[in-house]
Amino acid sequence: MTIKTIRDKIKAGNYRFSDHAVKNMIKRFIERREVESAVLTGEIIEKYPGDKYSPSCLVYGKTEEGRDIHVQLSLPPKVVIITTYEPNPAEWLDCRKRR
Repeated sequence: MTIKTIRDKIKAGNYRFSDHAVKNMIKRFIERREVESAVLTGEIIEKYPGDKYSPSCLVYGKTEEGRDIHVQLSLPPKVVIITTYEPNPAEWLDCRKRR
């Protein structure tokens, strides 16, 4: 799975947010457009082929305003935003590698 395939799905609106993602977005003040921007400009930093429900990955990207965002999403054919958050500097080096 490539970031290009994921981006194509996002651009086409062929994705959805899990209930968990929506709750966390509200709690963390993350808007839909920020998630889309982060995925459209970001990179896959971790892959989880054996994830519980379907293979997923973690994407790191920046919003148009420069906010660092992590987005965990299931891989196509069905893209589901599982969760999203701002990476904690105590846990991440350069938002891309775990400490």
